[in-house]
Amino acid sequence: MFHLRTCAAKLRPLTASQTVKTFSQNRPAAARTFQQIRCYTAPVAAEPFLSGTSSNYVEEMYYAWLENPKSVHKSWDIFFRNTNAGAPPGSAYQSPLPLSRGSLSTIAQAQSLVEAQPNVDKLVEDHLAVQSLIRAYQIRGHHVAQLDPLGILDADLDSSVPADIISSTDKLDLAVFKERLRMLTVGGFYGLHESDLDKVFHLPTTTFIGGKESALPLREIIRRLEMAYCQHIGVEFMFINDLEQCQWIRQKFETPGIMQFTNEEKRTLLARLVRSTRFEEFLQRKWSSEKRFGLEGCEVLIPALKTIIDKSSENGVDYVIMGMPHRGRLNVLANVIRKELEQIFCQFDSKLEAADEGSGDVKYHLGMYHRRINRVTDRNITLSLVANPSHLEAADPVVMGKTKAEQFYCGDTEGKKVMSILLHGDAAFAGQGIVYETFHLSDLPSYTTHGTVHVVVNNQIGFTTDPRMARSSPYPTDVARVVNAPIFHVNSDDPEAVMYVCNVAAEWRSTFHKDVVVDLVCYRRNGHNEMDEPMFTQPLMYKQIRKQKPVLQKYAELLVSQGVVNQPEYEEEISKYDKICEEAFARSKDEKILHIKHWLDSPWPGLTEDILMHIGSVASSVPVENFTIHGGLSRILKTRGELVKNRTVDWALAEYMAFGSLLKEGIHIRLSGQDVERGTFSHRHHVLHDQNVDKRTCIPMNHLWPNQAPYTVCNSSLSEYGVLGFELGFAMASPNALVLWEAQFGDFHNTAQCIIDQFICPGQAKWVRQNGIVLLLPHGMEGMGPEHSSARPERFLQMCNDDPDVLPNLQEANFDINQLYDCNWVVVNCSTPGNFFHVLRRQILLPFRKPLIIFTPKSLLRHPEARTNFDEMLPGTHFQRVIPENGPASQNPEKVKRLLLCTGKVYYDLTRERAARNMVEEVAITRIEQLSPFPFDLLLKEVQKYPNAELAWCQEEHKNQGYYDYVKPRLRTTINRSRPVWYAGRDPAAAPATGNKKTHLTELQRLLDTAFNLDAFKNLA
Repeated sequence: MFHLRTCAAKLRPLTASQTVKTFSQNRPAAARTFQQIRCYTAPVAAEPFLSGTSSNYVEEMYYAWLENPKSVHKSWDIFFRNTNAGAPPGSAYQSPLPLSRGSLSTIAQAQSLVEAQPNVDKLVEDHLAVQSLIRAYQIRGHHVAQLDPLGILDADLDSSVPADIISSTDKLDLAVFKERLRMLTVGGFYGLHESDLDKVFHLPTTTFIGGKESALPLREIIRRLEMAYCQHIGVEFMFINDLEQCQWIRQKFETPGIMQFTNEEKRTLLARLVRSTRFEEFLQRKWSSEKRFGLEGCEVLIPALKTIIDKSSENGVDYVIMGMPHRGRLNVLANVIRKELEQIFCQFDSKLEAADEGSGDVKYHLGMYHRRINRVTDRNITLSLVANPSHLEAADPVVMGKTKAEQFYCGDTEGKKVMSILLHGDAAFAGQGIVYETFHLSDLPSYTTHGTVHVVVNNQIGFTTDPRMARSSPYPTDVARVVNAPIFHVNSDDPEAVMYVCNVAAEWRSTFHKDVVVDLVCYRRNGHNEMDEPMFTQPLMYKQIRKQKPVLQKYAELLVSQGVVNQPEYEEEISKYDKICEEAFARSKDEKILHIKHWLDSPWPGLTEDILMHIGSVASSVPVENFTIHGGLSRILKTRGELVKNRTVDWALAEYMAFGSLLKEGIHIRLSGQDVERGTFSHRHHVLHDQNVDKRTCIPMNHLWPNQAPYTVCNSSLSEYGVLGFELGFAMASPNALVLWEAQFGDFHNTAQCIIDQFICPGQAKWVRQNGIVLLLPHGMEGMGPEHSSARPERFLQMCNDDPDVLPNLQEANFDINQLYDCNWVVVNCSTPGNFFHVLRRQILLPFRKPLIIFTPKSLLRHPEARTNFDEMLPGTHFQRVIPENGPASQNPEKVKRLLLCTGKVYYDLTRERAARNMVEEVAITRIEQLSPFPFDLLLKEVQKYPNAELAWCQEEHKNQGYYDYVKPRLRTTINRSRPVWYAGRDPAAAPATGNKKTHLTELQRLLDTAFNLDAFKNLA
């Protein structure tokens, strides 16, 4: 249908004066000469039938002729053929043939004229070819954009020009252009010829290069496509499967003359470049031998970030949460977040003492929180930079989680008030899998932050690794294509292009609430750090960098030449900022104590029976009418109801009771992980599904109380690293929330080990930042093989910060609370649902926050003995760090020959075996429920109670795993090494468990035999 409109449009006259006027109005400033444009020149008087109502008649005739040339009079056939061949309508018209039998020569003449004209197919083919050409530039124009400021490497690692783009890197050099055009013509790709360059073509609706014009000569079409897609901006967007979004981007980059800046905007840009550049130069002058991971080579990052923040603030955002790696971090803190310069400078003083608790971190890892007025929009804006480890991209999901939490707490359901900006390095963005995991959280209902602006500082090199050796994709940003995020590549030595792209990126996020990527193609003037010598591995690149004029100097010269600023004004701007730095440096010498708190990224007992019964009744019912649940689930809810009637809870009900009671007290609860809604072991069922209506669900926990806090339970993507990082970030935002992440199986946490090692374990020590996240890690040797057995408790216990060889002051008031305050995290393995209930509630009721690691059971979820009576959950009850022996052995402690200490599920194996052997008076079994901080005080009492008993630690894990290496030295310290501590358990092994069921049972029986053979350790003594 389009070619019909095109051909019809060609019937309307277009005069030469009109054409020239149109082109001159829309041409960009750059001068370029064109060959004479072919236009219709016949006077309008020559075609009187093309005016007024006659034109409608002509158009109808034309459409009829297109369908069947024989359906119209021969004269119209000749007219339309001549017009399509390019003849002006006045010349195309032929008088109707006379009706007489004569004039055969006239008929023959007309017939030869018709046959001489090319048919309409050629015209349609040419228009389709032009459309294909336009589309080729939109899809692949970025491959020939001039993106590398050094001019030595193609940003897409490919020096060839796409076969369907006529342009080359020589930008329409006539000889090269003719050769490219000849190749395309000979190859039959477009079928266009050099003579077609001046032919006028109608533009399709999928381009905005015409501005207000609907037709342009081919030469001008190519030139405008070159200007839009092949200069200093490369736009990747045609993979997006939404027409409205594609049209939005086309309009932003194709409209002639759209990238214009006022003189005031240019002066602001220059001032920001001055601050960015002179800050790094100041640090280099003062501390030339210090590592600072400076921004030299990408100084444009500072004005880029400020532009994104300005535009976002203008669109209503008042809180921006940022995450970034080390490069340029100090500059961002100083010139974007606006941290006091003296607080940054004093970090370089080697004599500075730390005042806060904790071990601290290097200056280029620390975070910051600051609220200020945005000078451009005159609105309040809060900026938060999340602290990060050296592990590149690890902070990405943490920033997402913190952003989601801030949006949640302020009711920002569409992301209009709170947003995130993530900065990346090119090598890490392409190489780190966590980037992909984080992108895949971006549009999930319980994880979306409604769009993140990603800014890649593309140095075109890793530490020393060439990008051609570091990635298989053309660009480092290709991972973003999986979520249909547009990618804007831009040459960082063109500050105005960078500003324009950043404005568009911020507008995109505000308009569509989706991710967007800005790829700042730049270079790194120094090595990986200021002490590193890059010439060892990149000699050619760094020879060019040594010659490269800094972007500030380039841009200042441009503005001076344009008359926007003069040289004295420019020099005054420099001296003004230098003076600010010098004054702050003088003040920094007075700082003798480092307050890590200046670097923080954010400011910051039992139940009554009627409450237990109420929660139990909701947990065992469907609080929504006309809701059909699965028959199997009906049986589960019925069983729950019977438990409640008997004043008893199993594991799932205990969790329900803890959550429900906290929701009543206004504590938001968020439970996340793979399949947590139902539970991996089909025990939880917190989300009910209507069996007859698709996607109709019910969360009974949100129907407990009229003014309760909301309960969020969400199945995550199949990711551990990304999701645990997200939940950690969510937990950062508020201490008055219980945020839990459950692993599908305990050992799955090892793919999130980076978050555990770098954030959760040392977070408070490094950044003085408390976090109350809870990790639920299913653990237990069930004969299910090596993969799904162990949650690796030995790893968590090894990272606990208490001293195994020092007995603390057990007489200290509130000893147990002080222990919790001093530890880096709490590690528990509960053996009863009631203790699990209490430890979850304690996590919120404590006056401070610590990470909580819980090794949760599998078989105990349905074990008939793993039940707790309501009496152990009523007011006056609390979490038991140690559950002592309370059977016959405790009645006559002097007769006890062995005290078995254990934790978790193995307790039930031991009690069963003890009863079978009738040794209930000879062997006492005590459970350590809280492994860290170690309960020195309670265990000392327990050991002293059994003066004649051997001490043995019993575990189902292998000897080199589990808890033995942690418990033994602390237990020995508790008793002042007065007795040995024996071991009853599996032998050392490389794998966590056997894959053979028979072997598993044999090993279990062997450890039970050792535990209850009272002569087992005699020869070892």
